[in-house]
Amino acid sequence: MQLGLIGLGKMGGNMAERLRLGGHQVVGFDFSADVVAKLTASGNLGVSSLDDLAKNLKGRKAIWIMVPQGKPVDDTIAKLEPLLNPGDILIDGGNSNYKDSIRHHREVTAKGFQFVDVGTSGGVWGLKEGYSMMIGGDKDAVDYLRPIFETLAPAKDQGWGHVGPAGAGHFVKMVHNGIEYGMMQAFAEGFTIMEKKEELNLDLAQISQIWRFGSVVRSWLLDLTADALSKNPTLSGLEAYVEDSGEGRWTVFEAIDLNVSAPVITESLIRRIRSREENNFTDRMLSIMRNAFGGHAVKKD
Repeated sequence: MQLGLIGLGKMGGNMAERLRLGGHQVVGFDFSADVVAKLTASGNLGVSSLDDLAKNLKGRKAIWIMVPQGKPVDDTIAKLEPLLNPGDILIDGGNSNYKDSIRHHREVTAKGFQFVDVGTSGGVWGLKEGYSMMIGGDKDAVDYLRPIFETLAPAKDQGWGHVGPAGAGHFVKMVHNGIEYGMMQAFAEGFTIMEKKEELNLDLAQISQIWRFGSVVRSWLLDLTADALSKNPTLSGLEAYVEDSGEGRWTVFEAIDLNVSAPVITESLIRRIRSREENNFTDRMLSIMRNAFGGHAVKKD
């Protein structure tokens, strides 16, 4: 089966390679000429324009979009629509807001095309491990794309599924990432507590390896943490600055809208935001208030 793929960054490139190994041909477009050439050299077909991408897809077109959420997705869909035939399928496999995906489905369907949203997890490990895919959209479009999903997934019947109508795929991926924030924060806090207990001289890399087997907290996230600690046990050279992709924020907004208490996910998001504050004004305010009402010492630069 052929698949058009727009966006050949690390994740998109790995997806193209996994599909090639599974017997599918990818026709890929990216603004980087080097990346396009690399795709062709690997056995797929790289093209230099969206027009060339559409021309090289035979029969019913299926085009997977892997670009940043928001305006880039809107613009890409607008440029593709004149190149499509009725029944062709657009797939958004990036981290789009589920509300945008519902809108895209409505607008694309009205023009005679189909739209599928795929919340995709797996990152740089997807080529080896397979991708977890949470899929929203019309059943007939999802069924048509089944060979693609079965090839990208860890196994034909594992790690992927049609979770609901348009928007459902990105909604479930949004919550998935919110949970991920909380799990990462819990591990980070636990290891920090152990690191601060200096008199016990704990080996964090050793402990992470112990927890990987038999423990109730064993997980792939812990496996990756253990590997990272084995390479850099003191985290030397790293800055305490943590970005967020946006999906953690959307999860918190949804929790508020739905009157669902989600303190762990919310606090993990706040901690990420706080990590970016230089000369933290909030903490300086707390310090000066403690000094004002209790005479507590204030540390100065």
